[in-house]
Amino acid sequence: MIKDYLAVGQIVGTHGVRGEMRVNPWADSPEFLKQFKTLYYDSEGKNAVKVISARPHGNIVLMKLEGVETVEAASAMRNRKLYMRRADAKLKDGVYFIEELIGCEVFDADDGEKYYGKISNVSETGANDVWHIKSDGGKEYLIPAVPSFVIDTDVEKNRVLIRPMKGIFDDEN
Repeated sequence: MIKDYLAVGQIVGTHGVRGEMRVNPWADSPEFLKQFKTLYYDSEGKNAVKVISARPHGNIVLMKLEGVETVEAASAMRNRKLYMRRADAKLKDGVYFIEELIGCEVFDADDGEKYYGKISNVSETGANDVWHIKSDGGKEYLIPAVPSFVIDTDVEKNRVLIRPMKGIFDDEN
């Protein structure tokens, strides 16, 4: 499901004495956060904040936000989540946010009426993501998110078509 605002990271600490903060990015890489000029303190986009600077530093982002001028002010922001406006994100075709995949209904690519369940979680394994599909019966199945299994992903329609490995869903029938 497409959401207007998505969480992109969490402030985890301070850096220096002039209000710069350490942000743990919830993205494929810290570089992703460099593209935003505005972030938000809430998931509804009501509390916007201007990004003064953002630069990757290892696996985190050192970020300066408007209005945060001291180490004390930055420290008070610790554990706060930052959100982005979905329309501001530049993504390649076929790339989705995990938060958008969660809750998508999963159907068989060859029999569109055959329902497997909903995506309940995504594990990032390094080689490829693994989707956790929870059936209506409460059983969880793991599907590698690779083109040979995932045939179509339409997060706008909340629907995914897969061609699962033989036998994986046999115990649900």
